[in-house]
This record gives sequence, structure tokens and C-alpha cells, in this order.
Amino acid sequence: MSERRATMPADSVGGTWLASRWARLTGPQRIAGVDLARGLAVLGMFSAHLLWIDDPFSWTDASTWVAVVEGRSSILFATLAGVSIGLATGGAAPPARGDALTTARLRLVVRAVLLWVIGALLILTGVPVYVILPAYALLFLLAVPLIPLDARTLLPLAAALAVVMPVLQVALDDLPVWGSASGEALSRVVGWHYPFPTWIAFLVAGLGVARAGILRTRVQVWMLVAGSALAALGYGADAASGAVRDAERSSYLGALWTARPHSSGLLEVVGSGGFALAVIAACLLACRTVLVWAVLPLRAVGAMPLTAYVGQLVVWAVVATAVLGAAGDLAGFRDLTPFWPFALSTVVLCTGWALLVGRGPLEWVVDRSSRLVALAVLKWDASAPSR
Repeated sequence: MSERRATMPADSVGGTWLASRWARLTGPQRIAGVDLARGLAVLGMFSAHLLWIDDPFSWTDASTWVAVVEGRSSILFATLAGVSIGLATGGAAPPARGDALTTARLRLVVRAVLLWVIGALLILTGVPVYVILPAYALLFLLAVPLIPLDARTLLPLAAALAVVMPVLQVALDDLPVWGSASGEALSRVVGWHYPFPTWIAFLVAGLGVARAGILRTRVQVWMLVAGSALAALGYGADAASGAVRDAERSSYLGALWTARPHSSGLLEVVGSGGFALAVIAACLLACRTVLVWAVLPLRAVGAMPLTAYVGQLVVWAVVATAVLGAAGDLAGFRDLTPFWPFALSTVVLCTGWALLVGRGPLEWVVDRSSRLVALAVLKWDASAPSR
């Protein structure tokens, strides 16, 4: 085979390479709708970081629609994390025991550690955003014991967590530690802006729909209907109650009964969790049509979300330091109107990388590292003398 390859014309070799990259991006090993949803989540987080969003989202005022990204993009990200874990660990047929389960758990632990390290390094850049990766890492660790569970267990669990944890979250947010000298640093290293005790509900929901068979049309339609109903329930209850920000500060019930972005209130968890499920389902259904080709660049971004997310913050730190003299000048950086340059360059670079190189660089590092560590642990365990 190597001799035959060596004698092939250069254009043939190049054509074979491009064909393999194209097949990797568009073939059955990738789920186009999930990639599309990830791409939207990434660009949504770009919007939340880089745009001035002064007014709350309102269906009746088109000028506020950009505010849909606030809070919802990160919750979509967390829900997709559960979907990805589910798909990577067997989909509707999770590993129940043995080496397959051990390998899946080891790889998830390694991924969590690497995500936390990358998140900590991003925090050190001084870019003035709440980095989601530390929270992501803790959510991955919490998912380790959930891998063998099926949809009939996971979906009721997600529902229970969505109702119970916001009730407890209000008390957790009032713990004295957050007001201490080390509270800010602790908040950042555990990603408390995306509090894992409550946000685990989103990951479990994503894992549950992956176990339910997310590739089936029936499941996708069910997700769209159920997610839309939950979004209407959460946001409708918030609108009907006339909840205001002052009520959140003044009472326990006010802090609980709200759908404000990043509040982790009950109505936000129900409404934005349902919104995430509906968006994922809509992306999956859209990619069953000819639209799958029109959204290819967004799918390329979604195929390497870690690289896109980290790249945005690293470039932000470099540009802000060079132009403004400090990475932490949020107002000054937003005034540079960086969203469209960042968004378009990300789409172009991710598409080019996917077609010319393949897997995103950070995705490759994390996946390769998790595979090697899991393999090394299993070999060591097999060679260790029995006790």
C-alpha cells in the first residue's frame, strides 16, 4: 500500500486527502444536527461575550432578539455536553459493565481534568468573561457514574434535578464563602457562574435524550414538542408573574421564581432547558433536509467547539492587550465592534481546518490523551498481580 501511494500523482494524493476530510465532516460518524447545534451555541456565546446587549429578550420587540443568546447559549452548550457524552459512550446502548464501562469512565475523567486545566489557563489571560470550562469539567466528573444508566432512568432524574436543585441553589448562592476574600477566586475555579449543582440537570437531560435514541425521527419530534412546551411554561410563568430583578435580591421566593439569564432560578432552568432541547431537535430535523449543506460552515464550527471557544478568548486577550493595553477592558473591547470579525473568521478558519486538516487541534489532543490514559490504566490493571 505504501509503495502504491508513493507512485500516485500528487493531485491524486491531494484529492484522496481532501475526500477523506470531506467524508469525515459529512459522513455518518458525525451527526450533522448535533454539530449544527454546537456551532450555534459557540456563536451564541461569542455574541454574549462581544455584543452590547442592553435590553431583555422580548418576542414582541425584534430589536431585543439578540438577547436570546444570554444564558441560553451556555445552557445549550451544557445540554449538548450530555448529548456528546451519551453518543460517545454507546448512544442508546450504554456500556453496562466490564472494560468498556471502565474505559468510558476513565476517558471522561481525563477529559474533565484537561478541560479544567484549559479553563484555568484561560482565566489567567485576564479576559473579562466567566469561563465555562471549569464548570464543564465538574459536570463531566458528575456524569461518570451516570454512564451506564438508560433513558428511562436519566430523563426522570433530569426532571427531578431541574425542580429540586434550583430550590437548593438559592441557599448555596448565599453561603458566606462567596463573600469571603477567596470567594471570587473559588467562584472562578469552579465556574460558579454556571453552578454545577443545578446545571447537572441540563447535562443529564442531554445524556437522557442520547440514550433515548436521538437519531430517530420520533425522538427528535418528541424533543421539539417537549422542549417547546417547557420553554413556554418557564418563560410564560415568568412573564405572568411579572418577576423583577429587585425581587430576586429581596426574597427567597423572588430568587427562585425567575427566568432571568444566569439566575439558575426554577423558571430559567425549566424554560432555558426546554429551549435547549427544542433547538437541538430543530437542528437535527433541519439536517434531514437540503439545509444540511447550507449550514456546513456552522457544522464545521460545531465539530471543533473547544478549539473555537478557546481560540476566541486567546485572540481576545492578544488583541485587547495590543490595542487597549489590557485584556480586562470589556467596555473598550466591545466598543471595537469585534463580534463580526471574530464570528466570520471563526467560521472560515474552522471550515478550512475541517476540510484541509480534519479534527480540531484541541479536540484531537483531548481525545488522544483520554484514549492513551485509559489504555495505560487498563494495561496496568491487567498486568498487576492479583491480590
